[in-house]
Amino acid sequence: MENKIIELIYPELSYRLVGVLFKVFNTLGPGCLEKHYQRAVAIALTTEDLTFKEQVYAPMEFGGEKVGCYYLDFLIENKIVLEIKRGERFTRPNIDQIYNYIRRFDLKLGILANFTKEGILFKRILNIKEDPGPKTPAT
Repeated sequence: MENKIIELIYPELSYRLVGVLFKVFNTLGPGCLEKHYQRAVAIALTTEDLTFKEQVYAPMEFGGEKVGCYYLDFLIENKIVLEIKRGERFTRPNIDQIYNYIRRFDLKLGILANFTKEGILFKRILNIKEDPGPKTPAT
């Protein structure tokens, strides 16, 4: 069997970002509101000299018409979407939300961070694009 080496996407940036999350949790502790964690993360990102945008507006369109909108918690270095949540486990809707964001913004990586009673849980979500191959007209 052939072993494939999978290259980690943005390893240094991801490491710094996760460090920021742990710093925030270690300072604030468990039980804060999501918006308080988010404000603290913004301060810590600035302290770490990371470029970011917060509450990034993203309209959703269909047929050239706006049908809704959403807001990304953070866009880090124009490379990684970071979503902050509270809770003990990752939920399918939260994972789908980030996957939708990274696909719409054509990014490679999203990180879902849960602030729990015990600490930080984080999940890396990749934008896996599969090449469907050449399109052929229907016969």
